[in-house]
Amino acid sequence: MDSSSGLPKLDRAALRELLLAEFERTVTEVADAVDNAPAGRVIRDSEEPARVALDRFRATVYQAAVQAKVYAAEAAFPPSEQHDGSSAAS
Repeated sequence: MDSSSGLPKLDRAALRELLLAEFERTVTEVADAVDNAPAGRVIRDSEEPARVALDRFRATVYQAAVQAKVYAAEAAFPPSEQHDGSSAAS
């Protein structure tokens, strides 16, 4: 359990595995942006595409981490009992 929130910690190994392909895609996009920039314009022509790729990766990692936390919290609590709709106070 996460002592600060009372919720279980997310599965970091599963998160890492989930994001590995996205990481590789991001590295490829950044490397392509740098490699494809003409001589004398490497920074000018690669900086924006690299920033876009890295911003997308940052957002994807954060969203996946938050979702993993939700899944961990849901798994920590048993499902609530199903009620048949009738009232006990009838």
